Amino acid sequence: NALDDGPSMVVFDYQASRAGAHARAFLQDWRGHLMVDDYVGYKALLTAGPTELACLAHIRRKFFDVHAASGSPVAEEALWRIGQLYAIEQQAADMPQQQRAALREQRAIPILADLNAWLLASQRSVAVGSGTAKAIEHALKRWPALQRYASSGSLPIDNNPVENAIRPIAIGKKNWLFAGSERAGRRAAVIQSLFATAKLNGLDPARWLADTLEKLPTCPNSKIDSLLPFANSTQC
Repeated sequence: NALDDGPSMVVFDYQASRAGAHARAFLQDWRGHLMVDDYVGYKALLTAGPTELACLAHIRRKFFDVHAASGSPVAEEALWRIGQLYAIEQQAADMPQQQRAALREQRAIPILADLNAWLLASQRSVAVGSGTAKAIEHALKRWPALQRYASSGSLPIDNNPVENAIRPIAIGKKNWLFAGSERAGRRAAVIQSLFATAKLNGLDPARWLADTLEKLPTCPNSKIDSLLPFANSTQC
C-alpha cells in the first residue's frame, strides 16, 4: 500500500489453482486490511482474518461499461459522483496520513453517504435485471467494504496499483503458457516480485539486477537485505 509508511513492495505467489485455500495458507495469521474482488474463494479468509476492503475502480468500471453501452443517465450520474471521490484523493495524494484522514472525514464520508442513499433510491427506479440495476446491486453489496477506506488516512481507495503490477503478467502469460514445472513457477513468482518491486520504487529492474548480481558475491549475509530493490536502499 503506497499510502502506508515504509517501502513499497510487490509479492507474487505461484499456485496451481485460484482456490481460496491458497490465499489462506499464504496469509496464515496475518491481520490487516485486504482489498479483494467479490470472488467467493476469499469469503472464508475474511470471516476470521483480515478486514475486507473493496475497490472503487471495480465499482466504477461497471457503471462505465453500462454508460458506454447504453448511455444510461443513472450510470452517468454514478460516474460523476464517484469522480468527486477521486478528486478528493487527487487533492490528498501528497498529504501526510493524518491530514488525508481529516480531509476524507470532512469531504469523502458525506459524499459516500449521499452516494449510498442515491443508489438505494435509484435501485427502485431502474428496470430489474438491466445492466444499470446490476451495477447498482454490485455497489450496494460491496458497500461496507467500499466505504471503509474513508475512515483512515492510510487505506487505498482502489486496487489500481496492484492491477498495474500484475498487468505485465496477465498480458505476458499468453506468450509463456507453461512455466515448465511447479518449481519453475515458484521461481518465476520470486523473480517477478523483485522486478515489480524495483519498478514500483522507481528503479530500472534491469539495472538493479545487474548491479545486484555484481555485488552479491561479496555482500555479507548480515547485509543481504540491503540489496532489495527499495528506493532508499543503501546497497552493501
